[in-house]
Amino acid sequence: MRVLMPLAGLALVATTAFGYPTLAQETIDKGTLDPNMVDTLFPKPGYSPYAGNRFPSRPLFGDTHLHTSQSFDAIAFGNSLGPEEAYRFARGEEVISSTGQHARLSRPLDFLVVSDHAENMGTLGEIKTGNPTLMNDPELKRWNQMMAAGGDQAMNVYYEIMASVGGGGKHLPAALRSDELTRSVWQKNVQAAEKYNDPGTFTVLIGYEWSSNTGGNNLHRVVVFRDGAEKTEPILPFSSLQSDNPEDLWKALQNYVTKTGGSVLAIPHNGNLSNGLMFPLINPVGGKPITAEYARTRASLEPLMEVTQMKGDGETHTTLSPTDEFANFERWDMGNLDLSAAKTPDMLQFEYARSALKNGLKLEKELGVNPYKYGLIGSTDSHTSLAAVEENNFFGKLPAAEPSAGRAIHPIAKFGDKEVMGWEVVSSGYAAVWAIENTREAIFDAMKRKEVYATTGPRMLVRLFGGWEFAEADAKTRSPAAVGYAKGVPMGGDLPPAPAGKKAPTFLVAALKDPIGANLDRYQIVKGWMDAAGQLHEQVYDAAWSGERKPGIDGKVPPVGNTVDVADATWTNTIGAPELISVWTDPAFDPAQRAFYYARVLEIPTPRWTAYDAKYFGVTMPSEVPMTSQERAYTSPIWYNPAG
Repeated sequence: MRVLMPLAGLALVATTAFGYPTLAQETIDKGTLDPNMVDTLFPKPGYSPYAGNRFPSRPLFGDTHLHTSQSFDAIAFGNSLGPEEAYRFARGEEVISSTGQHARLSRPLDFLVVSDHAENMGTLGEIKTGNPTLMNDPELKRWNQMMAAGGDQAMNVYYEIMASVGGGGKHLPAALRSDELTRSVWQKNVQAAEKYNDPGTFTVLIGYEWSSNTGGNNLHRVVVFRDGAEKTEPILPFSSLQSDNPEDLWKALQNYVTKTGGSVLAIPHNGNLSNGLMFPLINPVGGKPITAEYARTRASLEPLMEVTQMKGDGETHTTLSPTDEFANFERWDMGNLDLSAAKTPDMLQFEYARSALKNGLKLEKELGVNPYKYGLIGSTDSHTSLAAVEENNFFGKLPAAEPSAGRAIHPIAKFGDKEVMGWEVVSSGYAAVWAIENTREAIFDAMKRKEVYATTGPRMLVRLFGGWEFAEADAKTRSPAAVGYAKGVPMGGDLPPAPAGKKAPTFLVAALKDPIGANLDRYQIVKGWMDAAGQLHEQVYDAAWSGERKPGIDGKVPPVGNTVDVADATWTNTIGAPELISVWTDPAFDPAQRAFYYARVLEIPTPRWTAYDAKYFGVTMPSEVPMTSQERAYTSPIWYNPAG
């Protein structure tokens, strides 16, 4: 079904707290709620439909994965901007980039995590400035001179450090293995975070990146804290120089919780550069099957995964989803991070979100817990200190890839005889969080409950609710969140057991275009499930779409069309819809089968950043360079477990 009414705020009306109008009376009847608390928890409705609203009414957009000059690779690439410039830019100020260009976002972000690498945090800056204590080491003196020379020589410093980091840091000069140097930089970063944290307006969550890269296989995680300086400043970020095993990172995070009483989570990067190691069935350490303890620990500390960022899109792959016509999106499948090992087809299912979610169903059946029960977010992985991802305002992800006439057609990285071209860099992405307020605590708690979604850049509003009672009339309401919370669970939740007589779950789906962006093509539901024989399956359904298109005999809605004028880098919103809202029912539900459902919302085609570059700089792109894109959002799933 399609609906083309102006959706003036996807979540506005609340009749009761949390949207459960009968809960108070039921709990009183059971003797589990103090009657004196009813008016506090469930205010009586009055004239204002917003009074008593206890659920999120708008998403907050931010970046959980941004590098500044405190990261050893970023400064080697030429980044001269620190955390303060990153915060100023994200909150809407104009800054001067590392290449001397004026840069500003179209709209401020709501939150930011500066996630500089724990490995040698800030130390390369000390080498670059010639810290006298470090210059006594001939190797560091040589790196100082190479960085002063700039260009390829400075890049070679990065490659040399990467080789050492990948080997556990054994070959790094002793001066760079000093905890005190890292601790002093970390404390400065925490103080900068406190300075720019402005609850209610712009939230800074404290974090860092753990960057295991042994053998060139990317197992990186971003670590995010709920807490402020009191608990985070005294710690030393855990680095892969201490251990490249994710289980040791989890132990370090659990120790933090035990010692401080604080809260922390880790976010694995999209796994397409891990060469099959990010979401395994066999533990890479020891070569044995995943255990229940491993699964419980991972599920507890890693509620989210990064599904789209600069190094490709991580939702799915054409080999894994051959019947999905939208699977071939911004693929990076050449090999691992340093291209030292080529990609083989058997690795793919352990790298992409959709297959990880499916394998999680299998592991849950075997172990009793699902280690891959992930919410989905996007982020930039930018190494410029600039969280700028809009295609017409794309500042690259490395200083060498900031706007210039040749950035698309020159290599962005070289590994021996292999190279990554500039045009292959992806502008993605942002994290959208349905938090009750713009504070560290509210954003972190929303991440933990997985009420989040990923976008490749546009700030579209996306809702997904699952339940057993949604009816077509619910899609005609102007307050889908009110009915959504009242009748079901939001993205990231679990379907409750089916009420008597209910044969299939229903889903309330709603999306509103980015106010300054493109219209919407369609709203899809991606279902994954495990059958009685333990085989895993997937199906993509069109749940709502624009225009008068009809599904074909294959059940798929035809393409929306394309209004992009590549030469002029423009498009028109004469196709698509400003909003989509409907109720979708699973047509093939089996109550005995474990399943998950997530949404994928597609915009109409628009110019890619390469088209904007061609127009602005007056250059001709090679024929293999993509010039258009169909940007999208991915929600966290809703899960169904027949065991309840």
